Amino acid sequence: MNQRLVRSANDRMFAGVCGGLAHYFNLDATVLRIVFVVAVLSGVSPLIYLILWILMPLERTIPHQQTPPALEQPNNDPTGEWQYDPYTGERIRKP
Repeated sequence: MNQRLVRSANDRMFAGVCGGLAHYFNLDATVLRIVFVVAVLSGVSPLIYLILWILMPLERTIPHQQTPPALEQPNNDPTGEWQYDPYTGERIRKP
């Protein structure tokens, strides 16, 4: 098992604690959030959530990469149709 207990950077409502716990234990995050809300009625849940928020590190994510300019669609054909011959696969040169 090579995964760490971290706060989720993507699946978060408030601080990512429930999303991180759900990912670590392979549960649905919504179910875990409902359990935390029900546990709030006992008075212990906010303290546990706060402690987990402080102790759990935030998940490191890879920044979203943009499409390289060489792979972008040419301006003369915004739909991307007819760049390649459908039968031969050769690139169609437009005048």
